[in-house]
Amino acid sequence: MNHAHGHIHDHHDHHSHPHATNVGGRERKLLFAFVLTTGMMLGEAAGGWWSGSLALLADAGHMLVDAAALLLALFAARMARRPADAQRTYGYGRMEVLAGFVNALTQFVLVGFIAYEAIERFFKPVAILSGVMLVVAIIGLLVNLIVLRSLHDHAHDDVNIGAASLHVLGDLLGSVGAVLAALAVRWLDWNWADPALSVLVSLLILHSAWQLLRRSTHILLEGVPEGMDPHEVETALRSADASIRDVHHLHVWQLASGSRMATLHLELHDRDAGARALAAVNRTLLERFGIRHATVQIDPGDCPDGSPGCNAQHHH
Repeated sequence: MNHAHGHIHDHHDHHSHPHATNVGGRERKLLFAFVLTTGMMLGEAAGGWWSGSLALLADAGHMLVDAAALLLALFAARMARRPADAQRTYGYGRMEVLAGFVNALTQFVLVGFIAYEAIERFFKPVAILSGVMLVVAIIGLLVNLIVLRSLHDHAHDDVNIGAASLHVLGDLLGSVGAVLAALAVRWLDWNWADPALSVLVSLLILHSAWQLLRRSTHILLEGVPEGMDPHEVETALRSADASIRDVHHLHVWQLASGSRMATLHLELHDRDAGARALAAVNRTLLERFGIRHATVQIDPGDCPDGSPGCNAQHHH
């Protein structure tokens, strides 16, 4: 026996989206969020132009990025449902991660634009219609609360929806700021509060963009899933069954959000215990680490890849 490969699957094919049962509901929520956000973005842009408020225009700019983010997220969710084919044997699940990566990069551009406009306003103040600004900001705040509530349930385990939620949370904070700025302009004649608030909004955008860029890049670089320790996985597998002598060449990564993968080599005390060892390894990976797809190679004695570094610890 040269190699034995063990695979573990859930009830769906491993190429399918890990949350296939929820896909329809997620797409409906994304579509709802996109329609609301786009409508509010147009309202804030018109209100900002009418009132002369850069804070509203900045928030509208943020919502434009959000609308694009939600549209990309919707597109990615649809693409992720496409079955694997001869060219993409893992399917299209990683489209959601690419969408998140692109979203993050576009936000950096927006921040530069808002910051430039704000600096101009500090030196050349303009008159602001605070009443219009206040009404539009309050409506924006309510719309963002509704959108965030609709997305919140899925945000913790999906990069795509998590990205969209980050955008909307930034909008929500921006809307709170816009309300406060409108009140400051109206009651205290602090016209500087408007460009100051737009800078604050741009910093919020920058923070969410960096978090999203870091998270999506980590997945694209085949990084170890967040919160998982490869040494802990290896230790758990070594003690999964008495027949296992050694575990090496362990690699763990994510194909997309929630879709964890692993490959590893096993050395056994008794070659005839292969089936039992495979079952124990697959069970441990699934139950303790949420890894649904594993490829396991059982080595016939010494590792066939050659002795140098074979028993060293390799992690991906």
